[in-house]
Amino acid sequence: MTGEPMNPADIERELAQRIDPWLQHMRWRHDFAAWRERRLFQERYQEERLAWARGCLGRLEGKRVLDLGAGMGGFAVAAAREGAQVYAAEFNGAYCQIAALRGRRYGLDLPVLQAAGEALPFPAASFELVCAWDVLEHVRDPAQVLAEAYRVLRPGGIFLLTVVNRLAFRDPHYHLPFLNWIPRPWAERWIRRAARGKEQPHWADRQRLSEMHYFTWTAFGHLARETGFRVEDLREKAGGPERPTRYSGLRRFLRRIGLERPAYRLARTLLLSAFEVALWKDVRSPSITSPPP
Repeated sequence: MTGEPMNPADIERELAQRIDPWLQHMRWRHDFAAWRERRLFQERYQEERLAWARGCLGRLEGKRVLDLGAGMGGFAVAAAREGAQVYAAEFNGAYCQIAALRGRRYGLDLPVLQAAGEALPFPAASFELVCAWDVLEHVRDPAQVLAEAYRVLRPGGIFLLTVVNRLAFRDPHYHLPFLNWIPRPWAERWIRRAARGKEQPHWADRQRLSEMHYFTWTAFGHLARETGFRVEDLREKAGGPERPTRYSGLRRFLRRIGLERPAYRLARTLLLSAFEVALWKDVRSPSITSPPP
């Protein structure tokens, strides 16, 4: 993507043209139109993830941030708009172009590098924050990605990421219940029969469910601690942002009777589609706090 000036209308038109081909495999979604809108304007839907980052670092202005597996650039652009010094690393070349163009929507010259998470092109101790949202399940070697994130973080730095739950009741990629509770060959036949796979030619990876990396909470915690990280569940930590849901009233009741944490851990084991995790490089680093107002 060149730095030549573009008319805002041309930017919007080109973004839609570049993004739309990557959305067609999800036309089975009943909310496809609204979902497409969120993809076109990803940077507007990052408040919760920005809140996690602020809760760990305080103000993002001036902080060096690596968005690892940046995808179409939603979080990278949102963090850059808050003044962070953001670098976006993405394996998919087409996504790199989309992320750079998304930055130009706001006059940002976003540094976007095509790179794999297993071999990051940055010196050691380069960043205060590394993020990998909806990425780890797709990489070739999760352990190496964690090792690289640890390497490029400064002492006291933090790695924020999502990790798909191997026992999730409803799979977050295919939106089918019980998929993770049956053998993978059966599950993949179900995906094909439900016509929810990625069959378009431009999906070069074409990952099958059996090729993706899902973890139980215990297994991921063990892997992260082996790398040297201290592990925190962002949603379990007191003071973290709480997303209103249909279960908010139940959660408040369980809190009053002292059963919120055991109930949450049971739900985490069997119901949550993904874990939202903070990995601290320095075990002496403070825990996450409430994000500033």
